[in-house]
Amino acid sequence: MDGKGRRYMSDPDENGIRYFDVKGDIDALTDNASNKAENTAASPNAQPAANSQAGCSSGWVSTNKSTAANAGNAQKSFAAGGSSGMGGGNFGGGSGGRSGGAGRTPKFWRNVSIVLAIVLAVICITSAVKGAVRGVLGINGNQEAYSYSELPNSPYIATLYVEGTIQADNVDYLGRSYGYQHAWTLETIDDLIYDDDNYGLIIFVDSPGGTIYESDELYFKIKEYQDITERPVYAVMGSTAASGGYYISAPCDKIYANRNTWTGSIGVTIGTIVDFSQFLENYGIRTKTITSGANKAMGSNYQEMTAEEEAIWQELVNEAYEQFVEVVADGRNMSMQEVYDLADGRIYSAKQAIDAGLVDEIGGIEEAYYNMYEEIASRYGDEYVPAYMERVDVEYKADSTSLSWLLGSALSAIEMINAESGKDSVVELAESINSHPASYICEILAD
Repeated sequence: MDGKGRRYMSDPDENGIRYFDVKGDIDALTDNASNKAENTAASPNAQPAANSQAGCSSGWVSTNKSTAANAGNAQKSFAAGGSSGMGGGNFGGGSGGRSGGAGRTPKFWRNVSIVLAIVLAVICITSAVKGAVRGVLGINGNQEAYSYSELPNSPYIATLYVEGTIQADNVDYLGRSYGYQHAWTLETIDDLIYDDDNYGLIIFVDSPGGTIYESDELYFKIKEYQDITERPVYAVMGSTAASGGYYISAPCDKIYANRNTWTGSIGVTIGTIVDFSQFLENYGIRTKTITSGANKAMGSNYQEMTAEEEAIWQELVNEAYEQFVEVVADGRNMSMQEVYDLADGRIYSAKQAIDAGLVDEIGGIEEAYYNMYEEIASRYGDEYVPAYMERVDVEYKADSTSLSWLLGSALSAIEMINAESGKDSVVELAESINSHPASYICEILAD
């Protein structure tokens, strides 16, 4: 050691090994260990002391791992620059080090318990949040999640569920997905197209409709499935299959409806555009919108709609309506005029829809499945179709954990508590009414 207590380190020898000069400290530690060994010769701890002494007999301690391993437990400690792991003292002469972990205090274990509890809580919360928004496939609606690789490796008929508003996505206050998910549905149909074990598709529709864009995309994806695979596609209507819900049913080879189904509502809406400029004036509020053209702010809540703006909106609606009529005429083998006569926006009962030629028969998923199986057998021949063909439900599911449900309920309650009143509520209501894009939707049946 130098005058400042620093230890010298040798130059590497021919084997590349460096040595620390710790003789002065080792002499002191050796004397300490020897005295302790004499006093505890009959004790079970005598062996660790001997180990310490044996490990300190040399004036040089090698940093080479193999050499240190042969020198004893104390020498291992010195090579590591730490304290003895066998019950000897701290490097530098301290004694009475803890052996193993038997000497941990209650405070230590209490702190460990607290840390573990926090980690567990974080894991649980993270899992709940991920589960709330994770979309998975479900078998028969109530079994565990599974991936496409776990779909049957034998012939089957898929039942795809379209439930809720047909739009880009449906999420709640926590961002949890529920109901119809557009991207997932399109991807699912793509996967079914290229699954050779899939022999047909039943689409269960329980929807008041949706936006024009998403409804039309789903319509074309169903047509793509038909054109590429030439497999049968049946629609089965739930309680509601209106507007966009009927739009996506129209191309199907057969349409079944529950006897209590409401369908039809063939038409287009852009919602209700509310003008509350006069309402604001009653409170002394006047507005002025600066635009680059006379119709740039058309549909604004803050000014009266002009005749020109109304004509523009009507032209957009009429174009989308004509497209709807064409879809129905093509899918139901009707003339355009026959559909125009039916498509005044009204809702039809299942019986009325059958009479009008919009639905084929009363029935549900099971009836559709058995009839589709018969069609497949007659198309391919009994010798190529198994005696039993499984029906597999394929639907988007989001986990509903108790934590996510509790948080969602709490946020809903907060929303109700913070609900505004008076003129602010009226303005907020008007803005929400005016936020709908052009849609194939039956508003009275929408949530």
